[in-house]
Amino acid sequence: MEKRIYNFNAGPAILPEEVLQEAQENLMALPGVGMSILEISHRSKPFDDVINQAKADIKKLLDISDDYSIMFLQFGASLQFSMVPMNIMPPKNKADYIVTGSWSKKAVKEAKRVGAVNIAATTEETTFNRIQKQDELKLSGDVSYVHFTSNNTIYGTQYKSEPEVGDVTLVCDASSDIFHKKIDVNKYGIIYAGAQKNMGPSGVTMVIYRNDLLERSSDDLPTMLNYKTQVENDSMFNTPNTFGIYIIGLVTKWLLNMGGLDKMYETNKHKAGILYDCIDNSNGFYKGHAEEDSRSLMNVTFNLPTEGLEKKLIAETLYAGFSGLKGHRSVGGLRASIYNAFPTKGVEDLVEFMNDFQAKNS
Repeated sequence: MEKRIYNFNAGPAILPEEVLQEAQENLMALPGVGMSILEISHRSKPFDDVINQAKADIKKLLDISDDYSIMFLQFGASLQFSMVPMNIMPPKNKADYIVTGSWSKKAVKEAKRVGAVNIAATTEETTFNRIQKQDELKLSGDVSYVHFTSNNTIYGTQYKSEPEVGDVTLVCDASSDIFHKKIDVNKYGIIYAGAQKNMGPSGVTMVIYRNDLLERSSDDLPTMLNYKTQVENDSMFNTPNTFGIYIIGLVTKWLLNMGGLDKMYETNKHKAGILYDCIDNSNGFYKGHAEEDSRSLMNVTFNLPTEGLEKKLIAETLYAGFSGLKGHRSVGGLRASIYNAFPTKGVEDLVEFMNDFQAKNS
């Protein structure tokens, strides 16, 4: 196998090597099936076993009760920006949105096509460098739901705990930090996440949906955009991304074998701490974008003293066995995405490289 390099890309992102190896070994034929996962029918018993086991393991990881359904949909989390308001904004046709970055702004744009949107808080004036505190939220109260994005890949900020919204339905876009730690699903009405950052390959979006919300979905909605359709047909009204769901199943099994999400959270805190310590101890050579109490464990964003030094560092990383460290085109700088599958050794090697680069270029 060609030597693998350290993949810091924000998404599609790194997958566990054990998962890649198992998928490779069984790609020609699933054990006991005689066909590849790429070939079997989504209506077949073997795929029933694949999708049902994936759901069972996700429920085990997050302690999800039978009050919730798990869906595997397509068109990315971006489609959920529309499906959420279309399905659950009625009958009040009002919702609160907490804006912490580019993705939540896009969610607002789609929600406004359905009803009235109140911006409960935004940190755009400080380039989204922090998460709003609870007492800064101007929640309406009389709305159908409150929407927030738990982690912001572009700006490197992350909620440490979900906002408190009382009895109002809470909706979360958890695309870039799903499974990074244990959360209390019972606090949420909907959690959705594109798989390609921390859960699996691109092309699948997982939606955890509280079943009582189905009564809000109008039969007048387009069939494919109605959550009732997806729940009643077990995500198979049309042909799902069978391979993507298979990989998600392998990732959830890997997480369980690693000790579950509490163990994963401790590992993630340790990895991020190594990199943030390097930034904080650089005497200003490296400067983090996010305020300290808002820092993401998944996406570490930082700058150097000049754009020229940033370009030089990025160029040199390519020869050092690192990929994907260039910051998002909208903000520049650098970004190290260190999702669940990213090895601690890779973070340590990056820190060694950064210390050496600083010594040579200060």
